[in-house]
Amino acid sequence: MTDTLDIETEPLALDPDRLFPEGKASRAVARELYGEVADAPIVSPHGHVDPNMLLDDEPFRDAFDLFIRYDHYVTRLLHASGVPYGEIYGEKADPRAAWRTFCAHWDAYQATASGYWLRHELGELFGATEEPSAASADRLFDLIQRRLAEPDFRPRALFNRFRIDTLATTDDPLDDLAAHVELKTSGALHGRVIPTFRPDAYMDPTKPGYAERVEALTATVAGAADDYAAYLEAFRARRAFFIDRGAVSADHGVETMATLDLDPDDAAALFRRTVAGEASEAESRAFTAHMLTQMAGMSVDDGLVMTVHPGVLRNHDEGAFRAYGADTGHDIPIAAEYTRNLRPLLARHGNAAGFHLVLFTIDETSFSREIAPLAGYYPSVFVGAPWWFLDAPDAVQRFRAASTETAGLTKGSGFIDDTRAFLSIPARHDMARRTDAAYLARLVGEGRMPLIAARRMIVRMTEQQPREVFKL
Repeated sequence: MTDTLDIETEPLALDPDRLFPEGKASRAVARELYGEVADAPIVSPHGHVDPNMLLDDEPFRDAFDLFIRYDHYVTRLLHASGVPYGEIYGEKADPRAAWRTFCAHWDAYQATASGYWLRHELGELFGATEEPSAASADRLFDLIQRRLAEPDFRPRALFNRFRIDTLATTDDPLDDLAAHVELKTSGALHGRVIPTFRPDAYMDPTKPGYAERVEALTATVAGAADDYAAYLEAFRARRAFFIDRGAVSADHGVETMATLDLDPDDAAALFRRTVAGEASEAESRAFTAHMLTQMAGMSVDDGLVMTVHPGVLRNHDEGAFRAYGADTGHDIPIAAEYTRNLRPLLARHGNAAGFHLVLFTIDETSFSREIAPLAGYYPSVFVGAPWWFLDAPDAVQRFRAASTETAGLTKGSGFIDDTRAFLSIPARHDMARRTDAAYLARLVGEGRMPLIAARRMIVRMTEQQPREVFKL
């Protein structure tokens, strides 16, 4: 195979001014602002990279494994284009054949966020000079394969090359976090990898295995499975364990933003019903809502930042879930309500000193209607960056316009990449920096912000905000 183009391929070219405004004057300002942060270290306080990947430091297998199999942004569009999931996740899926299929469907990714990131990765990291296509598929596969054999493309080398200052993972409360400890003591990484406390499966009685997980959790403090006091004590102890190993936040992925503040005796009785499997669906949801308020109280006490990611109906395609499992591309957004749902939690903890509550959404109508006004009043509330279906260039611009006039620029979380696709992290952060530069350039051009303030704010939004909000 050669790396030369043929008549059926298109050149891959990355415009240095991509995502900047069209107008000459505004584009020049955006270019200047982007220059202030283009090479800034990456602070990634919420994501899903497996720490064992960095610990083991094994070479990535191939292009398909690297770009497709574990990236549900990519697989869902293949499925939407009629590609059977068996060709992607089946035990006998052939990597090169699957890569050819992906390249043949490249037009499905044109103008999408996934296409933008993939083009950035192929061009910036691998030096590709042609767009994916049926004609270029084998050449690209072989080019990537050669690069992956080089020491500079091992996970740890890439971590350092990406200038990652902080990378947060997402971890089960009972994880021993041994990988994090070993990574910290190895000295191989220039930045730090920190755990994140993710207790959803221990708080939601509707999740499979809930009772067994609760029993394992309460056993850590020698408590009975239906002992509510032991249940809360175990959560506090495990949070302390995570904090001791570098955690700065606790993350909650819930379907709705509902919170409740139940009487302790009522909560204990409801807890016993959930463990016994006797709670109705409404009672189970009430218990989860109560536990969100309890977790907020624990964050007030121990300082962990509380992040909440509501508004996703998980595993919408039940057949695909049964066959291939979760996180394979068929989670779908739903509308989320914050103002009424959060009132019980904020009544108890919204004005507590030091409490940080970061609210995410993939219902972008809630940015201007609810989240920005809440962040514009409560000192504890911060606007989470566009997440999942919204972490895309146009959506980020809409987010800035929807939230800034009410909450300002200083009540944002900083960009969150929220990804398992390790190689996409620089592309995602670069996209955020470019879109923020474009937004601020518009404000400068409209006479709404002096250039000197825009220079200061782009640095704050990129570097200071995630450090301050996540207490880094």
